[in-house]
Amino acid sequence: MNRTPVDAAGNPVRVPIVVMASGTGTLLESLIDRADGPDSAFEVTAVVVDRDCRAASIAQRHEIPVVVCRVSDHADRARWDEALAEQVAAVAPAWVVTAGFMKILGPAFLSRFGGRIVNSHPALLPSFPGAHGVADALAHGVKVTGATIHLVDDGVDTGPILAQAPVMISPSDTEETLHERIKSVERFLLADVVAKLVTRGVVIDGRKARIP
Repeated sequence: MNRTPVDAAGNPVRVPIVVMASGTGTLLESLIDRADGPDSAFEVTAVVVDRDCRAASIAQRHEIPVVVCRVSDHADRARWDEALAEQVAAVAPAWVVTAGFMKILGPAFLSRFGGRIVNSHPALLPSFPGAHGVADALAHGVKVTGATIHLVDDGVDTGPILAQAPVMISPSDTEETLHERIKSVERFLLADVVAKLVTRGVVIDGRKARIP
């Protein structure tokens, strides 16, 4: 059942999300494309990056505010995490989406946004967590990998799973060719999950999560 928020006059209100990225921004682009649709229930109100990257340029091209929060600009990782939490909180998002964000979120951030952080991972979790999921799948010789969308907890790619999509591995695949095929699936899956989350929410039962 669609429960799109409405204002006092009954007009649809788009739910604000923040996207966090560190790289090329292909997942960010898919979210912006979905948000720009006439029936979108969400909008990307800010993009947070931890380094100079293409994702920041994409946000600027779409006139979306960019927040830069580098670890190197802070005394230690804990202070960076606190600053990151403050900067994201200032934007007041309903949901935070980590889309190729290559940093582990710490206690300060999780205490602010726990249960409202969504991550995309290029493997079928719980197999092959971490930064090298595509390479690890190839190295282990599995025949099927894929994309996973999950909630973020205090582990590395260990949060409750929201959705998954398989991708077959070809004998001729390299890490680059396989990752490109996964990303083509991942882009659609992430945008689809976010569109559902902002209107339906999520029900969590232990390790299990579902979008009603």
